[in-house]
Amino acid sequence: MKKDFEKILSILTCPKCKGELRLIETWFICYQCKLKYPIKKGIPILLIEEAHRLQPDER
Repeated sequence: MKKDFEKILSILTCPKCKGELRLIETWFICYQCKLKYPIKKGIPILLIEEAHRLQPDER
């Protein structure tokens, strides 16, 4: 999955805080605002209302 998104990862930012996103498994994660955005069927869902809060053990 990471290979598919390597080119666009450098230009994507968090929709909420415009911070850096990191790709981990099937999530784009923003550690600044502690949100993670899902990738469903190969499509990143970068909508704030679809984001999940990071759990304390995910930091």
